[in-house]
Amino acid sequence: MPNASARPKHGRRARRRRREDPARNELVSSSLESAQQCLFNQDYGTAFVHYLLVLNLAPVFKDFAKESFRFTLFKWTEELDSVGRIQDLFDCYEQALELFPADEVILNSMGEHLFRMGFRDEAAGHFHKALKLRPDYPEARENFYRVANWLVERWHFLMLNDRGRNRKYQQAIQKAVQSGCNTVLDIGTGTGILGMCAKKAGAAEVYACELSKTMYELACEVVTANGMDGCIKILHMKSLEMEVPKDIPHRVSLVVTETVDAGLFGEGIIESLIHAWRHLLLPPQRGENEFQEQSATGRVIPAGATVFGMAVECLEIRRHHRLCVSEVGSLSLAAAGELRSPVSCSSEPDDSMEPYTTERLSRLPGGYKPLTEPFTALNIDFNNVQELEGLSSREVQKIHLPVTQEGELDALAVWFQLHLDEESSLSTGPQEDTCWEQAIYPVHSTKGFLLKPLDELIVEVSCRDAYLRLCSVAVLRDGHEIRLDKRVDSQYTGNPISNQNPEAELCSALACLQTNQNQTKDFSMLECSEMALLNNHDYHQSFCSALAKLMSQLKVKWQNQERGSGVQSDSSDLLYVLDVSEGFSLLSLIAASHGHVKAYSSVEKKKQQEVLKRLARSNNIPEQHLEFWLNHVDDEHGILQRPSREKLWSAIILDCVETCGLIRQKLMEKASLARCLLEEGGRIFPEKIVVHGMLVESDTLLLESAVQGQEPTLGFNIAPFINQFTVPVHVFLDFSTLECRHLSECVELFVLDLMDATANYTNREVKVQATSAGRITAIPFWYHIYLDQEISVSTLSKNSHWKQAAVVLQQPLEVQAGDWVRLAVKLHKSTISMSAHIDNETRPMEQ
Repeated sequence: MPNASARPKHGRRARRRRREDPARNELVSSSLESAQQCLFNQDYGTAFVHYLLVLNLAPVFKDFAKESFRFTLFKWTEELDSVGRIQDLFDCYEQALELFPADEVILNSMGEHLFRMGFRDEAAGHFHKALKLRPDYPEARENFYRVANWLVERWHFLMLNDRGRNRKYQQAIQKAVQSGCNTVLDIGTGTGILGMCAKKAGAAEVYACELSKTMYELACEVVTANGMDGCIKILHMKSLEMEVPKDIPHRVSLVVTETVDAGLFGEGIIESLIHAWRHLLLPPQRGENEFQEQSATGRVIPAGATVFGMAVECLEIRRHHRLCVSEVGSLSLAAAGELRSPVSCSSEPDDSMEPYTTERLSRLPGGYKPLTEPFTALNIDFNNVQELEGLSSREVQKIHLPVTQEGELDALAVWFQLHLDEESSLSTGPQEDTCWEQAIYPVHSTKGFLLKPLDELIVEVSCRDAYLRLCSVAVLRDGHEIRLDKRVDSQYTGNPISNQNPEAELCSALACLQTNQNQTKDFSMLECSEMALLNNHDYHQSFCSALAKLMSQLKVKWQNQERGSGVQSDSSDLLYVLDVSEGFSLLSLIAASHGHVKAYSSVEKKKQQEVLKRLARSNNIPEQHLEFWLNHVDDEHGILQRPSREKLWSAIILDCVETCGLIRQKLMEKASLARCLLEEGGRIFPEKIVVHGMLVESDTLLLESAVQGQEPTLGFNIAPFINQFTVPVHVFLDFSTLECRHLSECVELFVLDLMDATANYTNREVKVQATSAGRITAIPFWYHIYLDQEISVSTLSKNSHWKQAAVVLQQPLEVQAGDWVRLAVKLHKSTISMSAHIDNETRPMEQ
């Protein structure tokens, strides 16, 4: 045996040193010097090229030039991004990663660009690589948490935790396989659970397809971990692209799928099943009298569905989809034109509008009132290909619904019963304990119009574009038809017809609806959260009061300075206010309405800018006192610059909290910049944000955040794989309707001071006393946003357009009443994290 400890011998060739190349060294030296000079001159593109040359020719300089190279890369790609040279941007990152393949900072930065461009799978891959290289890298972890919500949507956890749903699917698949369906295709396999049910039931061949790269890779891991690798063939593709024998060797006898959303057809189940019947499935059974081998026929699970609907009154839906107020912050909205959300159940399909949104009716703050009994909107047989093919050409169905309670029509709520086979079904109804939400078809055109018992609501049901569309078109009252699918006049909405006698009521409704049916030229679309914000009177009134106080203080200061100096200021001098809110905001207009103020608005969309201009004119605000600064970002006085000459901003309004309940990214950096741009006595709005929270026990949050072991997933080992995509913070939470037990009082968790950087910190320990015994599973949190020391708004208020968020603990913490819990609260950039443990020093010793 050779001597393993002997030193390896080196031949002469191995010891020979490379000869110096003077020309090469000169090129490297001059290029390095040029790179540094270009960097000094902010010529990042040329600097990047020089660095590439240096590091390719002389890798020995990698450690020396790494930081400068990174900085150059990021600055140059920012420039490329700003001018839309996206391919060049990614080429630069590829070149950088060839030089530094294990650089977590470059990987993370490329992931950020990929995510912004919509390449979520690829972005997640880069964040994941960065975390593997450096598990404590907070930027990559924060980014991975954000992208995880896109890659594995939170309903996956609820669905997999729904043992009743999983068990019913398993039983239906088992019956089908035992009756002769020996070859199975699982369309949209997700984690692979339905395909594994088929294999466990004894299917000879199981195929599955999944479009999402993330879910495809996850399904492959799950199948392998459950000992079925090689038994189930998983394809990374849409079922619509599958062919026989290219992708699967022959037609299958059973298709299983759950590619249905709250509106049943929104995930494309009709198109995929038509394609499956034409190309992937054996033909269906012809009938009892015709001889045909059972094994030679095809079928689908689920076998079909029945869709139900109901008209409802619901303030929470109303305020997210149409204008409910006539003024905000002393501004009249009469000239705003028609404002509505991008969700419309119009009888005329519009590509710019979504036909429905989704809500869990049982969790809506304020609840809802049924105005009609539930009605059957549609029946569909997934095993009848002719019926599937004819769905889009079905005649529009008109359904007459007797009104059972008086109320304002806000929406049609829709759910369905999914028939897995002849014996078993799943319901997504609002009273069911299910992982499903309901589809909501909001009504925009009936503001102030009350439905009454003895009315009949006429609803049209259609599927012309493979979406289920429901539209409230008219009301039958006293033998007369009142059309609802036209715009309602503001004069009419200000005088509810319920206050008149029936004849006058009917005439008023008809006259107003007919008079204004063509007045839709001023229509403008707002996001649902923007609409809810616009309807938040208290929010705008608070800003109005805080701005008025500041303007008054600054004007007094100017007057005192004039008296002290004896010099009268130019009467044309104005106070300057900059609003950098996200999306549609009236705050700039509210500031301008105080007089002697020039306001710069963040509103970017042209139609929304026209709304603000109309409101400015109608509220007697001079046109020159309102500008849109995003229209001038390329100008000398662009974003966050001095407004004119030596003047600075009197107020800068920052948008601090995302609708989902998180602090906006880079908020503290923006606040730091804003402080430098304020005039003496000027202010950032808000000046301070106080984070409040509470200890709770909530099984619901656990079920929505992670798969809870193998029991709900029928014994299959799925949890460890999908739980890689759990995130510590649950967002878009309605705390007022969350099923939970409060285990403590509300406490102050953290303070962000936007006006005083020296008052801020990154870590804080908070002691909270448990008021009840239980398991702490989560810490919901929300914000009190202080515009000044006296005026604040809360993201927990019932009129808030914000939702709340909650940190979900990885391991529930058992507490007794009276226990003190130590919360470690941390802020990194704009991300809040928390951990909890029992304070043993304050817990009494057991006797």
